[in-house]
Amino acid sequence: MEPRPDDPAIDAQGDRPTSSIPDDVVCLGDLEQLAKEMLSERTWNYVAGGAADEVSLGWNDSAWRELRLAPRVLVDVSAVDTSTQLLGRGLAHPILVAPTAAHRQYHPEGEAATRRGAAAADALAVMSTLGSSPVAELGTAADGPWWFQLYVQADRDFTAQLIADVVAAGAEALVLTVDTPLLGARDRDRRTGGHTVDGLQPPALAGVPPSVALPPNPRPFERIYNPHLDPGLTWETLEWMVDLSPVPVLAKGVLRSDDAQRCVDAGVGGIVVSNHGARNLDTVVPTAQALPAVVHAVDGAVPIVVDGGIRRGTDIAKALILGAAAVMLGRPVIWGLTVAGADGVQWVLDTSWSEFAMAMGLLGAAQVDELTPDLIWR
Repeated sequence: MEPRPDDPAIDAQGDRPTSSIPDDVVCLGDLEQLAKEMLSERTWNYVAGGAADEVSLGWNDSAWRELRLAPRVLVDVSAVDTSTQLLGRGLAHPILVAPTAAHRQYHPEGEAATRRGAAAADALAVMSTLGSSPVAELGTAADGPWWFQLYVQADRDFTAQLIADVVAAGAEALVLTVDTPLLGARDRDRRTGGHTVDGLQPPALAGVPPSVALPPNPRPFERIYNPHLDPGLTWETLEWMVDLSPVPVLAKGVLRSDDAQRCVDAGVGGIVVSNHGARNLDTVVPTAQALPAVVHAVDGAVPIVVDGGIRRGTDIAKALILGAAAVMLGRPVIWGLTVAGADGVQWVLDTSWSEFAMAMGLLGAAQVDELTPDLIWR
């Protein structure tokens, strides 16, 4: 998600609970409603909204629900093990924090609270270029592993220095967003007076010249461009970044099998199947439907992560059954951050982890590698 101008309705949080989740909140859906009640209408519409008519936003959720499970029975699941490996890093579970922007808009401690909550839940966190905290603070906020999501800038020297800075701060991988050369039709934001990145300067991008310089009176088709997004990204850009980076590079926003294979050929360390939370191009395929073809095309060459509409432990199990190595949670983490800061982030991840372990046990899978394709009803 991209940041928007300061909203006093969420910045003045002195009376808000910051240390606990109410007892009657038992699932992510309950937390969503609580976060909605705590945010202004404008802010909530920014967090919850998708592109245009929000068709794909609904599809992202429903596509996971429509997959039917076929559990095995009489399997010893007295010791369910959710641990996995991702890019050589051992993880307690395959649930990652997706990159979302401007966390200080939801909690005064911003990305620092998110990183602490993720670390407390033994989760890897992916931090955004459009975050509200300086890169150096990301590295010192918590001990847990983290990656950095990158929007490449037209000024490649600036981008190269940013890569060096985030790696020096401790990022173990870079996640290059490849599906956002410009923003989509954010109708809900426009109706409620919300805005996107225009006019804001995230700390990571301080001092960078705009990727696109608009004329004084841009024509309608020219207004689609955003100063922080380079519409000139190509495959050569990806190859340049892979060659430059001392840590693995994942391509985020891949939906097509041919693009996935080309990413592998370019030397990526992983692929993130994502449609940007359905916030860019409406009626784009939901990630649950795009995932199998990408998995087939990649054929195990690199790990695949998936996001978009994952709300239950069964969704996580389905993603791994379909061939993903891990999943990322975006909006639910924002809900937790809004309601209870680092504790709220930890609650979201712990709840998802618990539900995932339940799903594994009830599917007859004692280990992650036992989540095999036959567990989807055909």
